[in-house]
Amino acid sequence: MADRVTVIGWDGSPLTETARAALGAATLVAGAAHHLALPEVPSGAERIRLGSVAPAARRIAGHRGTAVVLADGDPGFFGVVRALRAPEYGLEVEVVPAVSSVAAAFARAGMPWDDAQIVVAHGRTLRRAVNVCRAHTKVAVLTSPGAGPAELALLLEGVHRTFFICEALGTDRERVTVLTSDKAADHVWRDPNVVIVVGGSAAAAGPGAADRGGWLAGRDPNYPPAVRGWALPAAEYTGQDAQAPPAGTADSAQLRAAQLARLGPRPGDLLWDIGAGSGAVAVEAARFGAAVLAVERDAAACARMSAAARRFGVQLQAVHGIAPLALEALPEPDVVRVGGGGVRTVAACADRRPERIVTHASTRDEAEAVGRVLADGGYAVECALIQSLELDTREWTERERAVVFLLSGSRM
Repeated sequence: MADRVTVIGWDGSPLTETARAALGAATLVAGAAHHLALPEVPSGAERIRLGSVAPAARRIAGHRGTAVVLADGDPGFFGVVRALRAPEYGLEVEVVPAVSSVAAAFARAGMPWDDAQIVVAHGRTLRRAVNVCRAHTKVAVLTSPGAGPAELALLLEGVHRTFFICEALGTDRERVTVLTSDKAADHVWRDPNVVIVVGGSAAAAGPGAADRGGWLAGRDPNYPPAVRGWALPAAEYTGQDAQAPPAGTADSAQLRAAQLARLGPRPGDLLWDIGAGSGAVAVEAARFGAAVLAVERDAAACARMSAAARRFGVQLQAVHGIAPLALEALPEPDVVRVGGGGVRTVAACADRRPERIVTHASTRDEAEAVGRVLADGGYAVECALIQSLELDTREWTERERAVVFLLSGSRM
């Protein structure tokens, strides 16, 4: 019974001596059609077309002989190694790596990639991959049939990005195409491909940032940002010297901290911030890695929040419009914060079935009305009465007191 399998990565270049020796001794070889056609595959070896890994792994585990699995690129990077190491197969895995398709794609594009996000797009994760492309300025997308460049472009409608589409890397059919995202949906692309998605407004990196490079993969060279902390005063986002809004109002730091804690925005999420005001919630959610659509009726406020996003080095899309009408054409949200718009807007959001909806109310009657709408929409409702007292520490006197109802709905 086989208890060891050698996994060989192939990037289109000649196999190494180690890989040739392992393949030459194989009595079972699993791989894609182009792998099984390699001249180094022994003519007498059993050949398995590798589709789903589970059946191949079970066959390898029961094989009496030497097994080899061929895979594109580095098989330990979003590859077959993880599946083959599952305890139920009892296999000891030896890996002969090659250059990953992501590394090859960035090499073809002539870009560094230590500051890039890497995502896998298939039927279940395509929308989340698109949200990462919304939220970050450099993303490599490992695509699959039905979740390729055209589908990425369609879901990114309204967000300008440049696509580097690398098809069939390492083969004689290799092709690299560069075009804007609004053009990618007009073409038919060959599988497999890797798409590098770049664009958006990055933070000013400061003098010498490009030369010094970064220290943490997936972050720009200026990470961490100079500003420390969350739920900062609203003036940090407006760039104005005006006094911050009172505690308990839609833009107050105290309420914002509680709302963000209930929302839990994370990479791959799309957050709607409705009645975004200064953009403080929108910017802070983007700092957590979420994609953000900030809906605001005041055009000047939209411009200010876009400027705040640039200062903090994050991406968000400001949508000038009045809720709930402005929500109709927006892509589906994962979490929603309603800073303004009332019961009608909360009801419109509940109809879209996000995982969480968070809002606030100034009176008990308003809180009860919002709670009923959320409950009728199929949400488990929590309500907390938050009292905030801001003190002037020079004289330890009361500066601002506010009371607000915080409501959150979790989809049942």
